[in-house]
Amino acid sequence: MPCLEMSSLLPSMSLCLGYYRPSPTAEYTEDSPGGDFDFFSRLVSSWEAAALIPGSPARGVVVRSGVVLGRDGGAISQMLLPFRLGLGGPIGSGLQPFPWIHIQDLSGIVCHALEKESVQGILNGVAPSSPGTSNGSFARELGAALGRPALLPVPAWAVRAAFGAERAVMLLQGQRVLPKRTLETGYHFIFPELPGALKDIVA
Repeated sequence: MPCLEMSSLLPSMSLCLGYYRPSPTAEYTEDSPGGDFDFFSRLVSSWEAAALIPGSPARGVVVRSGVVLGRDGGAISQMLLPFRLGLGGPIGSGLQPFPWIHIQDLSGIVCHALEKESVQGILNGVAPSSPGTSNGSFARELGAALGRPALLPVPAWAVRAAFGAERAVMLLQGQRVLPKRTLETGYHFIFPELPGALKDIVA
């Protein structure tokens, strides 16, 4: 990839799911506070601090990524079989926000930052329509893309039993994250809407 041949930038990745405090209503931009409310959030803050080295001659950019959607691996690979069998559905209440991004846009943001010298600091790696996506609407759209129903919810107690209390929070709660600075830098999303992103992935 040509953009990766450039060396004036030190890109890093972190999880917006870990940095911002879970909330069903609050909306978070790159300037919103976070990273100090539990072990995982503090771990993300430490990672970002190590990536953005004060006084370094290289530009530092941290991309806070949502759930990455792609054809190979990641979240979708674990979901496809039950959804193809008509056994998919929302997790818990399904009302929790679901910040997501297509893998082509995540790599696109990194390349954009590499190629545009004015870009530095924090960028939220989530789709523009992500703040309006709930776990339930994601399940419905994935079912629609596969031509299958998505009506069987996974109860919260089962998620906690399978993943433990701390990891279950990331699945049962969520954040409305906006790519404000990402858009302001001039990045144009390839897949800004969920239906188009899912159709590309399952095609």
